[in-house]
Amino acid sequence: MTVMTLRIPDDLDASIRAGAAAAGLSLNAYIVRAARRQAVLDAARQLAALGLGEELCGEGDGL
Repeated sequence: MTVMTLRIPDDLDASIRAGAAAAGLSLNAYIVRAARRQAVLDAARQLAALGLGEELCGEGDGL
């Protein structure tokens, strides 16, 4: 596990904290989930750009 320090702009702080509370997550868990989701979306876009978005692993997964 890597420890990171994240600086959240003041104008985003309240909405991020509210999102975490609404999701029933700690602020840390909420931010980690958001970062993980974005990493998956970025990887999916890269696969799609390579023409691999139609069929992934031959199991009908699509982007």
